[in-house]
Amino acid sequence: MATFKSNPSPANPTTRRNDKHLDASWSRCYRNVVTAVSNHSISSQLKLLAMRFLLPAFTLTAFLAASLSTNTQADVSLGIGSKAPALDIEHYVSDGEGYFGEVTKFEEGKVYMVEFWATWCGPCIQSMPHLVELQNQYRGEGFQVVSISDESLEEVETLLEKDYPDPDVGKTFGELTSAYTLTVDTDGSVSEDYMLAAGRNGIPAAFLVGKTGLVEWIGHPMSADEPLAMIMSDSWDREAFKEQMRREELIQTARQKINQLAGTGQFDDAIKVVDMTIAEFKDATDPVTLGLIERLKNLRYNLRLDSGDLSDDVLQFFRDQLASIEGKPIEIIQFAYGMISSMQQGTEIGPLTEDTLTALKGAAQAENVDPQIKPLAYVLMAQLHAANQAFDEAIAAQEKAVETSSGVQQERMQEMLGELKRLAGVDPEPESDDEPQPSGDDE
Repeated sequence: MATFKSNPSPANPTTRRNDKHLDASWSRCYRNVVTAVSNHSISSQLKLLAMRFLLPAFTLTAFLAASLSTNTQADVSLGIGSKAPALDIEHYVSDGEGYFGEVTKFEEGKVYMVEFWATWCGPCIQSMPHLVELQNQYRGEGFQVVSISDESLEEVETLLEKDYPDPDVGKTFGELTSAYTLTVDTDGSVSEDYMLAAGRNGIPAAFLVGKTGLVEWIGHPMSADEPLAMIMSDSWDREAFKEQMRREELIQTARQKINQLAGTGQFDDAIKVVDMTIAEFKDATDPVTLGLIERLKNLRYNLRLDSGDLSDDVLQFFRDQLASIEGKPIEIIQFAYGMISSMQQGTEIGPLTEDTLTALKGAAQAENVDPQIKPLAYVLMAQLHAANQAFDEAIAAQEKAVETSSGVQQERMQEMLGELKRLAGVDPEPESDDEPQPSGDDE
């Protein structure tokens, strides 16, 4: 939803006071909400969902970033159907508990996943249990996961000694990843041969090397299940996937142009690029391209909203979105954060403010709602109220966010409450001091 504008200015400046301080609170809102859901006290399933959805909900960047990590500016020499480069890896840290050997060449008839990760990469960490599942599923069937970090051996070994953050796993990183081949390539040569050569700039990234030593698939390891199954069963259509990737790269190029235009406030021209891209792929039939086209159509409404268009059909589009996610708290939080992101850039969302507040209130007060959802809903309600200068309502909502949270999350919610009170000109309550104060008579 949010499109990044240069020097954004509110559509109605008279309705916003303390702009500098309020705008500063927006960035803190994102940090606090995202940090809150990434706190390990939150259940692992909810955490993964929340981290996925607490992004600007409808930006083209957001919807493509997860599926497209290709740098179209790079000189791409490795693609679908290319011969997979040999692996020259310096350190083998784990080998599937002795089951797998070192991979210096790809054996005919076997399938490999060459996956790139780093100790600092959250999505890479989240992918580890899935890599274990894939390796165990095809163990003994000629499939091997080779996971590669280009960090130092010391950095990787230090991580392996720590507990994996999901308590449901109940293992250290070393115990978890012992199921597959974990390696360290400190000189980065393999990363150059694969990531750089393929124009990939995001991790985790996986390359599936087929039974004839050719690159069959490139993507996020969490999306590898279906192509891997088809490659293993010899039913994979490499050429069809190659055409699908070509289309995705063309759409990504369009994305860059759309973001550039929208970023400078040229919304009409950005919408024209959206329309041209949709028209170019009107004959597409594959599910991935159709999904991207559908999101482009959604983006068109977001660009119209960001341009200040509050026509009936624009409002109805977003109201339909809210109706479709009724009773789904995580999706409602996603929607609300998208609205806040647009407002942060100066967009007036009109009656959608009340629609969003109503949805958030319903999410927070629904029966059987996960209690960890409640503070996230209330903090977003507070930000929406604050954007409209309704500071009494904002403070009340933020107090509920504090009341329904705990631990580190509660501390951050309390900090935001203090910020809102300062914005409203309300003196924060003085901190209590449990120690008795000496009276003058005691001196």
